[in-house]
Amino acid sequence: MANFSKVSVTKEPRTELHDKLSLTGAEVSINSLAAGACVPFIHSHKNNEEIYVVLEGKGKAVIDGEEVALTAGDWVRISPAGKRQFFAAEDSAIRFACIQVKEHSLESYTMDDAVV
Repeated sequence: MANFSKVSVTKEPRTELHDKLSLTGAEVSINSLAAGACVPFIHSHKNNEEIYVVLEGKGKAVIDGEEVALTAGDWVRISPAGKRQFFAAEDSAIRFACIQVKEHSLESYTMDDAVV
């Protein structure tokens, strides 16, 4: 068996990569919202923090009632308890990735974990 997995992601509204890449330590999703659209629910988590990166477009996140403007290149980390909802701008679609990992689970960084 190969030591890697590869998948191409199209511009579907939402693609979850846990099954497609056989992920075992994180959940990753790619999400697209049309101009003026939003994620139709507010949510938080029990154990997992989320890291969002805006790939294209612009919009906003509402986190614990605070509006956070978002544009391509922005990164946002949200603790598990943070109540969040995402919106595309009225005049622009938004495409973002979400990386979900267990809070406080990182035991070492790249250089400490690398084997050369």
